[in-house]
Amino acid sequence: MSGIKQNMSDKSQPDTNYHLHKTVVLVGMMGAGKTAVGRALAARLDVPFLDSDHEIELAAARTIPEIFERDGEGFFRAKESQVIARLLTETPGILSTGGGAFLAPQNRQQISQQGVSVWLNANLDLLWSRVRHKDTRPLLRTPDPLGKLTELYEARVPIYRQADLMVQADKKFSIDDMVDRVIDALLHRPDVLERSK
Repeated sequence: MSGIKQNMSDKSQPDTNYHLHKTVVLVGMMGAGKTAVGRALAARLDVPFLDSDHEIELAAARTIPEIFERDGEGFFRAKESQVIARLLTETPGILSTGGGAFLAPQNRQQISQQGVSVWLNANLDLLWSRVRHKDTRPLLRTPDPLGKLTELYEARVPIYRQADLMVQADKKFSIDDMVDRVIDALLHRPDVLERSK
């Protein structure tokens, strides 16, 4: 789990009062909660949940760290773009992407044309509290993981600001709270999400 507080409530049940027209692509830093919030959002809206990193691992029959080690980041990014392009053509759902996916201009353009990007905006302290004890992040396998995370954060935030929508994360928010906030943001885009009549 990403470290976001969970609370069990009836909100985890599907809400059939919504109709999703386009795929919602969650973007942001590692540790922002894209997978945890994405799964809960998909369950609430009763739509498919997909994770681009998981789909890449399935296609390559190896883990992301193994792909980075064997083939390099450039190879991984090319595969990532192919997978995102394919997933955007499928039934509208919720797509969680890796932290670097939104950096590629072609990915940003394709996401905005065929779906909608939602930046889960978490500050550096929150991100570090969530990723500091995990060894599954290839980019943080350095002698100074906090320094590396800070460098990535400072480089990527200006690009994440180009997302179609932004939802602020906070350590006091549960997963359900974040799902509520994402739905509120999406309802400002009736081309993406509408309440059923």
